[in-house]
Amino acid sequence: MLKKSLKQSTQMQQRSQADGYLTVYLSLSMTVILSLILALLSGARIGAVKMKTELVTDITMNSVLGEYNRELFDRYGLLLLDDSFGKKQGSVRNVEEHLSKYFRKNFELSDKGITGRKTYMSAKLTDCAVTGFSLASDNNGAVLKRQILSYMEGDAVGKIVSGVSKNVDDLKESGYDSSDFEEKADENDSAMSGKYETDSDGDGENEEIDIDNPAQSVASKKGLGILTLAAPDMSKISSAAINEDLYASHRTLSKGTGLDDDYSMGASKKALFNEYIFEKMSSYGNEMEDSPLKYELEYIYAGKDSDYKNLEAVCNKLFLWREAANFAYIMTDSAKLAEAEALALTAAAVVAAPELCEVVKTAIILAWTFAESISDIHILLTGGRVPMVKTAASWKLSLEAMLSFGDSLTDGGGSGLKYEDYLRMMVLMENEDKKTMRLMDVMEMNIRNTEGNEYFKIDNCIDVFRADFKASSRGMESFEVDRIYGYEME
Repeated sequence: MLKKSLKQSTQMQQRSQADGYLTVYLSLSMTVILSLILALLSGARIGAVKMKTELVTDITMNSVLGEYNRELFDRYGLLLLDDSFGKKQGSVRNVEEHLSKYFRKNFELSDKGITGRKTYMSAKLTDCAVTGFSLASDNNGAVLKRQILSYMEGDAVGKIVSGVSKNVDDLKESGYDSSDFEEKADENDSAMSGKYETDSDGDGENEEIDIDNPAQSVASKKGLGILTLAAPDMSKISSAAINEDLYASHRTLSKGTGLDDDYSMGASKKALFNEYIFEKMSSYGNEMEDSPLKYELEYIYAGKDSDYKNLEAVCNKLFLWREAANFAYIMTDSAKLAEAEALALTAAAVVAAPELCEVVKTAIILAWTFAESISDIHILLTGGRVPMVKTAASWKLSLEAMLSFGDSLTDGGGSGLKYEDYLRMMVLMENEDKKTMRLMDVMEMNIRNTEGNEYFKIDNCIDVFRADFKASSRGMESFEVDRIYGYEME
């Protein structure tokens, strides 16, 4: 009996010892398994937080880009972020504030689950910095041009510009833009004002004579100015003026970091750039009511501080072209030359000294050319057309009408090129950098004229920027996300 009891006791001790070994084994195994599970959960959490941070960063960058200047887009089709956000001073610090605001709204306020308790996905933005950016005005407006070309890429190249380019080629080929006509006129003026002696009374002694010009009534009006003589109604010319020092072409511009400001244009892109200018700018006869300057295309060409001065500069250029073209034609018209010579022969000086006939004849031809050129500009300013090269049929003033040309000017009519065509030729021939800077001026003055954009500056407008976000979360080292976003990036 005792032997049986001892045997049972031994068996129970062995079974208890085996159960102890199993307990220790399971405890050790569960520790390892739980550690693995927790490690996996921690790794998944870290990965999820980082992924969410990257997603929120993308949302944040796009949200800030979504604050592009609405007026600039509506009027000029450009997507640019004004870093002043309507304030007096623009700065990338304003962009950083907006980035931080959007990041926090999309991340830090979403750290509670549906139960209202904190989740393991919470994180905090510790720093946000814009580390690079390009402004519209950078590199002589290269960034702005890139935006414009993106806007114009759907247009057929040459829809307008091809015709203007052909006119420019014709002008250059004819030599009217580089004519020495004014030198001829100055030489004749000197000859007309010179001193001449002849024996006019037959007493054997020479007397000094003055040369009388039958077309003096025309020559005397040259000092009045081309616009004054040609304008249909001076009272209707815009008196608008600006302070040039307030605009891009006359002030020191802010500069970006050079993040993405390299851009060049080939012939087709230059054509589209000029077409954009023609499309967006107002001009004489096509004014916009809400524009500080009514003659914007004239400003792009001349860059003066008032509509009057810009229109005057255009008319002066027009006059040089028309005078050279008209003189070239009249010198081939034998009938008109004969008329001029006949009138010259009536001059007292020519009667006394026939050798002066050629000088007086030339003066009459120059006066006739002057009057015809004023007539041309008047026709253009009243909505008419004037061909680049005249014919007998398109010549307007007779010799008699020339002597009182102010009363013989006709409105409109004709054939050939319009005022707008000649103006576009001038703009197309203007220096590209000057055009770009003046285009920025016009954009600034028009956008400032809209509500909430009183301090708008084109050199506050960002096209592309780079931002660095640093965030932290419980149990994690600080981590960062770097992104480059822009309106023209693919």
